[in-house]
Amino acid sequence: MSPRACKAIRDCRIVVGYKAYLQLLKGLLAGKEIISSGMTQEVRRAEEAIEKALAGNDVCLISSGDPGIYGMAGVILELLKKEETRKVRIEIIPGITAASSCASLLGAPLMNDFAVISLSDLLTDRRIIERRVESACQGDFVIVFYNPKSKKRIKPLEMAWQILMKHRSPRTPAGIVRNARRENEEVMITTLENMLEVKQIDMGTAIIVGNSKTYVKGRYMITPRGYELKTENNETLSR
Repeated sequence: MSPRACKAIRDCRIVVGYKAYLQLLKGLLAGKEIISSGMTQEVRRAEEAIEKALAGNDVCLISSGDPGIYGMAGVILELLKKEETRKVRIEIIPGITAASSCASLLGAPLMNDFAVISLSDLLTDRRIIERRVESACQGDFVIVFYNPKSKKRIKPLEMAWQILMKHRSPRTPAGIVRNARRENEEVMITTLENMLEVKQIDMGTAIIVGNSKTYVKGRYMITPRGYELKTENNETLSR
């Protein structure tokens, strides 16, 4: 979390959020009114936050990572009616999305163009996800996969892997990070070929698959930006 997010939580009297995320914040929640609910209750949480705000309260609606990236900011803005936007002041406080936090644990895998794709097909048709993975592969993007697998949902990850194997070397580095910057954090670098063998992949995991230039040096995954090539060219010209 950013210091601004911590301050906002401390300053608010009411905090609304998903149960698991509120558990991570328990040190900041003493003496506050807490409204919590489970997975798939995002719309209801947003509605309750709006109700409380319209009643004159300062309310924090909690989102994992960055609220504007697969988060709650869009839900709130979609639900607000035109007249309500004049009555409620909204501040969307940026956070650190999984792509950034996981990349920092793996080394420097996002030093060139990359795509972030959620493999959850609860809200997005699987055919659209498939098309996006295919397009990212054709563009040789580094790809960050959010929501790769749940207990019941394994097909989208298998589909993505099959597409990747058509376009990329089996030896392409793949970084797998579970519970990034949280308790029980796990960080692993493997290859595309062996990626599906990793047992720790779940909804708390993000996967970063390198592009055609990505390599592993020691314990770091690196996607070159091109600075070395630029230096070589400059040296050649100076001679």
